[in-house]
Amino acid sequence: MRAKTLLAAIACAVLLISCGEKKEYIFNGENLDGWKTVLKDDTDAITGASTFSAKDSLMRVTGKPFGYIRTEKKYADYKLHLEWRWTGGEGVDGGIFNRLQDGDVVWPLGVQLQMTPKDMGALMGGIKMDGIEGPFYRKPRVVEESPEKPVGEWNEMDFLCKGREMKVWLNGVLVNEASCDATDGYIAIQSEGGPMEFRNIYLTRSK
Repeated sequence: MRAKTLLAAIACAVLLISCGEKKEYIFNGENLDGWKTVLKDDTDAITGASTFSAKDSLMRVTGKPFGYIRTEKKYADYKLHLEWRWTGGEGVDGGIFNRLQDGDVVWPLGVQLQMTPKDMGALMGGIKMDGIEGPFYRKPRVVEESPEKPVGEWNEMDFLCKGREMKVWLNGVLVNEASCDATDGYIAIQSEGGPMEFRNIYLTRSK
């Protein structure tokens, strides 16, 4: 009887948690509606479409020219989930921006998670992070080695952004956390060096 009561309580807790959260897919898997491309060499629509594209539920990034694609909307408190993989013959440079500020320039003002294999998990950018010297702020990852998977395999990344606080998990492992001056902004994916693919990009927020 106690076991049944415990299971029922757990089920109720899970239901309450799930009912209290709202999942929002910010990439629809079919096109780049809701996103804006900003490139270093050429910002016209044709070049943007060749650098960032959508097909078969994947967002594809060529890595050239340098730049990024960002959401058209700003977000404050959320948990961002996405899955990604390198698709060339080796791991390449890349990044995910949270708290990206207005002013579409390369490179932008925001907090970037570095995705280079040798530097995977570092947080960096022009926004002040507590305890880090500027003007370019950089916080190394908090684990000795990064838990990324090999080229061609899918990785899962989760960002918790709440107020000034930010935490990042890679494949379930906390790789970095920081407190920064920005409390809202755009979300962006970099083009910086080589091909990558992204999928299942969504936010989870309290209703």
